Amino acid sequence: QVQLVESGGGLVRAGGSLRLSCAASGPTWSRYAMGWFRQAPGKEREFVAGIMWSSGETDYADFEKGRFTISRDTARNTVYLQMNSLKPEDTAVYYCAASKYIASLSADYEYDYWGQGTQVTVSS
Repeated sequence: QVQLVESGGGLVRAGGSLRLSCAASGPTWSRYAMGWFRQAPGKEREFVAGIMWSSGETDYADFEKGRFTISRDTARNTVYLQMNSLKPEDTAVYYCAASKYIASLSADYEYDYWGQGTQVTVSS
């Protein structure tokens, strides 16, 4: 059984930082790639960042402009999202996702498993 458990969300002031973690359980084949998505109230879910589990190749959404960094620890089966210079518009529920096989890291429909989400709130 594949489970993804996010943690690290919370309330932070604009300009601050947070590091989200996603602990994955289940077979290795279930995380060919992993990604972070977010959904703000009244908006569609959007891609934040993705990483290929084996190679470490990454992809980022344009809005981040170098503020976010995705990484993984293969020994801990955990993927991280380091978020710096946070803005109020970054407020959203952040979801971790895993894919058994993926052609595009930014395509949410290619992910097979999803976590429950963690709330990130950035105050101005």
